[in-house]
Amino acid sequence: MDAAQIDQVRRFNRTVTERVGVLHDHYLGRDRPIGEARLLWEIGEQGQDVRRLRERLGLDSGYVSRLLRSLEADGLVSVKPHPRDRRVRTVRLTDAGRVERAELDRRSDDLAGRLLEPLNRTQRARLVSAMAEVDRLLSAATVTLDVVAPNHPDAEHCLRSYFAELRERFESGFDPARSLLPHATELSPPQGLFLIARLYGEPVGCAGLKLPPGAPAEVKRMWVAPHVRGLGLGRRLLTELETRASQHGRSVLRLDTNEALDAAIGLYHSCGFQEVAAFNNEPYAQHWFEKHIATPPPG
Repeated sequence: MDAAQIDQVRRFNRTVTERVGVLHDHYLGRDRPIGEARLLWEIGEQGQDVRRLRERLGLDSGYVSRLLRSLEADGLVSVKPHPRDRRVRTVRLTDAGRVERAELDRRSDDLAGRLLEPLNRTQRARLVSAMAEVDRLLSAATVTLDVVAPNHPDAEHCLRSYFAELRERFESGFDPARSLLPHATELSPPQGLFLIARLYGEPVGCAGLKLPPGAPAEVKRMWVAPHVRGLGLGRRLLTELETRASQHGRSVLRLDTNEALDAAIGLYHSCGFQEVAAFNNEPYAQHWFEKHIATPPPG
């Protein structure tokens, strides 16, 4: 990692924490630190499961419990078991909590205004644009990739969303029963694997890798949720599958796709895949690709 880049990131972090006031125990002039204020904002009008709050903020359960106890003692939230599953705790704002959240919103708007006010119009536009870019890149860096079973709830969610999108985008629609869908065992070790991409604990993408014995590896069912496209997640999934295929001793990686998926086709070309003759009889495929990949040295 470049030392100058590390230094710039640290300088940026110091500037931001100072300017937005997170160094103070009384965030935005209220009687609570930023952790409690942020939790109030995340709970929102509809309430949240405690587990979802932990995942969204990346906090351990003990710390979240302490924050919630403090907010509950101030009469701002109520924490109760979920009515349909008592193992799940849900938290909701009280009337006083909604008033406090609204006041925090107002003061947050004022703080944002004070950050922009000293700048001229051009500088404001540059700062806001830079903030949007930082937000986008930090979101991309927050995405995690995990291997899960193909029947994991997150995997099933992604595949349902993927199939629904294909039904809309393909001229002939999409019927999973007609497609050459890999059996779950083909995307489970040692025959393959299934990756899930998560952002703040929510599944936002998937990709499968088939590792048939004595044959090239195949990419299957790669999908990225529309609201996170543009973060480079498709390229990251593809690179991860290529790395894992190489680690399994494969020198060729294949995939097929439909002509309607033009962005995906562009991605495959830019990642070094070459079009080849059809290597399967997938009814929804019009393009077939393969890439020769490096295998790690023996030993």
